[in-house]
Amino acid sequence: MEQDNLQAYITEMAKAASRAQRQIGRASNDVRNQALRHAALVIRDTCEAILEANQKDVRAGKERGLSDAMIDRLTLDEGRLEGIASGLDSIADLPDPLGVDLATWDRPNGLQIARRSTALGVIGIIYEARPNVTVDAGGLCIKSGNAAILRGGSDSVHSSRLLAEAMRAGLAHAGLDANGVQLVNTTDRQAVGAMLTAVGHIDVIVPRGGKSLVGRVQNEARVPVFAHLEGICHSYVAQGADKQQAIDILVNAKMRRTGICGATETILIDEAIAPLMLGDIASALQAEGCEVRGCETSRSLVPSIVPASEEDWSTEYLDAIVSVKIVKDVSEAIAHIQQYSSGHTEAVITTDQNVIDAFVAEIDSAILMINASTQFADGGEFGMGAEIGIATGKLHARGPVGAAQLTSFKYVVTGDGQTRPK
Repeated sequence: MEQDNLQAYITEMAKAASRAQRQIGRASNDVRNQALRHAALVIRDTCEAILEANQKDVRAGKERGLSDAMIDRLTLDEGRLEGIASGLDSIADLPDPLGVDLATWDRPNGLQIARRSTALGVIGIIYEARPNVTVDAGGLCIKSGNAAILRGGSDSVHSSRLLAEAMRAGLAHAGLDANGVQLVNTTDRQAVGAMLTAVGHIDVIVPRGGKSLVGRVQNEARVPVFAHLEGICHSYVAQGADKQQAIDILVNAKMRRTGICGATETILIDEAIAPLMLGDIASALQAEGCEVRGCETSRSLVPSIVPASEEDWSTEYLDAIVSVKIVKDVSEAIAHIQQYSSGHTEAVITTDQNVIDAFVAEIDSAILMINASTQFADGGEFGMGAEIGIATGKLHARGPVGAAQLTSFKYVVTGDGQTRPK
């Protein structure tokens, strides 16, 4: 499709989405929840067809040489598909994020002021090899009174089409305009550019994908963006940590799913406890198939650790690889994180409250974990039902972006005849 035709195509989709959004935004919470629950039912009823479509995507991805991490993100099974459907039910169970008075106050002149939540509008979601995003994003947009334009990658095209149809069926069942969820029906990469420049038609863009995709979105977008470029997450084992607890947390943080943005990529360990802990930590990780790369000090303690380069400290592996650095104390750990972190998620493992307080006060990443795995950096785990993405910026949304984060607000000022003095 030619660029001019693509731009016109995206514009028409956005206009249809805007019309649908006005209806969805006015609908009651019960009606929006009805759409979500019916979409979940459709997904369960068409499970076999969705999984067959997903197998086409997986086979094609393997033929194209997708990495194991990308194949893992792409793959659906009955358990994951049930998790996707259950996520819609969980979103429906959430409180209504619309029409909420976020703050109210009275002025001396008798004016009553309320800051009230409202939908953002039309949200464009651009993603790769993540068919679950089709449902998570569509569901969160419906719950928050928004409309979604979904541009999935060619990797997940067959899966995403059926999942998008389930979302549209849910809207129609509830008497809502099915164009509240639309899937861009082309894998042409220029469609991304058309969405990024759709000023006045798309209100915000959310990219979910690799560094190249997110970097392109952040560089080219003329529409506001909620995004994170990388998930370079750290886990810091400080003095006062329980060794077995630290091992359990670190193995989970790195190896539960290596291809997600909340996976730990660098482990920092206080030098005072490294001789007592590092060997067992490294052994536990290596037993799970993880390659451990480390600084000179860590290698002097555990010879099986592979030498780390300067590049390792700023690498999001998305694989069974982790880097290890021995630090003097919490101040050096904080300095390392401040230099190399992408601002996504960091964890501290210790019972020393002074260390915890310093870590929380000095580290300004979107999510901080205390004695817990970084893999809890997820909207579902935060009780949001699902997430449309993780935002590491500091404006509007930050951290997991759920239904409440997909709202803006307006001021409602009530008087009884007040006029402003000259």
